[in-house]
Amino acid sequence: MRNKILTVDDSKTVRIIVRKAFKPFDCEILEAANGVEGLAVAAKDMPDLILLDVTMPVMDGVEMLTKLKSDPQLKGIPVIMLTAEGGRDNVLKIAKIGIRDYLVKPFKEDVLIEKAGRVIELKPLADAPTKVRSILDAASILVVEDKPAIIQQIKDGLKHTPWNITGVSTQGEAIDYCAKTPPDLIMVSLSLPEDSAFALFRIIRANVKNKYTPIFALVVKTETAAQQQAQTVGFTTVITKPIDVGDLESKIAKAMNLDTSQRYFSTENECLIMRVPENSSPAVLAEISIYLKQKLAEAVDAGLNKAVIDVHALKSLHMGVIKLLVQAMQTCRDLGTQFTLVGNPHIIAECKGFEDTRNWVFLDTLEEAKASLTKAPAAPVPEPVVT
Repeated sequence: MRNKILTVDDSKTVRIIVRKAFKPFDCEILEAANGVEGLAVAAKDMPDLILLDVTMPVMDGVEMLTKLKSDPQLKGIPVIMLTAEGGRDNVLKIAKIGIRDYLVKPFKEDVLIEKAGRVIELKPLADAPTKVRSILDAASILVVEDKPAIIQQIKDGLKHTPWNITGVSTQGEAIDYCAKTPPDLIMVSLSLPEDSAFALFRIIRANVKNKYTPIFALVVKTETAAQQQAQTVGFTTVITKPIDVGDLESKIAKAMNLDTSQRYFSTENECLIMRVPENSSPAVLAEISIYLKQKLAEAVDAGLNKAVIDVHALKSLHMGVIKLLVQAMQTCRDLGTQFTLVGNPHIIAECKGFEDTRNWVFLDTLEEAKASLTKAPAAPVPEPVVT
């Protein structure tokens, strides 16, 4: 349900600033130019938060606040007062009437959002037009770990990515870093002294800027109680030590909702290239499968009707790969897309050993495959039946 925020201020400029500040969030902004209008809007729409200016014509903020708090139906609405620098002491005096916080004009939008976020839950606007982030885009990751070797292991394991990994060893350093530059993802070691990992988690979540930032818990595999506690508290996921860097990378991409299709699909010489990497784990194959139909359909929609299925990086064949290749070839047939296969001698030899794949035709290189599709239709590949 959308939050309703009522801004009561005789300054149209301030009301515009308020509306702009909350634009990225799922909020409905209501406006009033004085206390009389503000009370009327509050009674009609029952806002979740009121931003109330002190000095206004017709009815000022103090009078409106007094009437608001004397009304049984409206007195529970939280209020943040807005005042000029010279009115700070006055606001503190009237705080006993009942306000949640105050802001001194002029104020910064992020300060307003931070204070409002302490009172109501601000949810990012889900349908806001945003650029789809790719696995190839830069991102910042903060690792809070008091063991330098673990930080270095993560940096080394992810050095092939465009992600910037920053390591700190204490709760205080982490809080300072998040305040200055909110990261895209945070990893926190549960082995930090005096349970400071869980305290840090609560502090991070209390800041509206980091309220929805993915936070991973780093913990030794055998410490099951700590893992359960992390899941109960609300950590995004748990990464066990010793760290499987490949699994970590996949979980980071998923947590940040990154488009990982560019790992496997590209367009070259008016052909769609699908590459199956050396690491053909079930998770990788599932990821390729998710994108497969979408990418082939996008290629056809763009006028491309040729595809190369490249498995030359594989060192061995297994049923998961075979099922993926069957799916890819069948999707090409369904869409009327010409296709060919590229493999290495070992994979080609292994295919000869399976009844369902022995008639598959492979080319040796990607260049050969692209050239063959450009010159003439690819040689037909018999449809296998995989059970």
